[in-house]
Amino acid sequence: MSDMASLEQKIGYTFQNKGFLRLALTHSSYANESRSGENNERQEFLGDAVLSIVVSDYLFQRFHMAEGDLTRIRASLVCEKSLCGFAREIGLGDHLLLGKGEEMTGGRDRASVLADAFEALIAAIYLDGGIEQAKGFILPFAQRSLEGEVEQGFTDYKTQLQEIVQKNPGELLAYRLVEETGPDHDKRFVVEVLLNSNIIGKGQGRSKKAAEQAAAKEALELMGQ
Repeated sequence: MSDMASLEQKIGYTFQNKGFLRLALTHSSYANESRSGENNERQEFLGDAVLSIVVSDYLFQRFHMAEGDLTRIRASLVCEKSLCGFAREIGLGDHLLLGKGEEMTGGRDRASVLADAFEALIAAIYLDGGIEQAKGFILPFAQRSLEGEVEQGFTDYKTQLQEIVQKNPGELLAYRLVEETGPDHDKRFVVEVLLNSNIIGKGQGRSKKAAEQAAAKEALELMGQ
């Protein structure tokens, strides 16, 4: 129970029915070994639907874009890579109940396992507290992820910078995290971009991705691009 309590503290939500949370953390491998018969797959199914409607509603209300653009952005937010990243932000893998085989083969940090568990956690919050509580959990992740993409007009500054640097063989481009502040639900990151160990740009954002984009943008501006 104390382990679940620490997760509740991380996500800023206290469950009335702890059973929903425990089930969200129960991988099928653990359920099979313990013969409990229950795992997080059903909640994962529901969580996927809740995630989709919350993100779709948010994008529809906030951005006046064509359907194709909205679909593309939503897909980037609800894909396995993004959900896995969200799960890692709250250390979800540390709280999972896994079977011995799954544990030994790295299941605690496997992208598919983390993404599925994150969706199951969304369902747990929805079942316990309703759609508004689920929305309150989901949107901060979505907003931070969008910061480096939508709010910069879909411009991929990192790719632009990389393309310029690649014109000169032997040049090495790298990004370095220099500062990370704030609580888990409201992080601030500062990143430097280096060219052959020389700092050519610095940026900050609510995610590493956003900070890297901001650093690349500054580097491009300094280059006169």
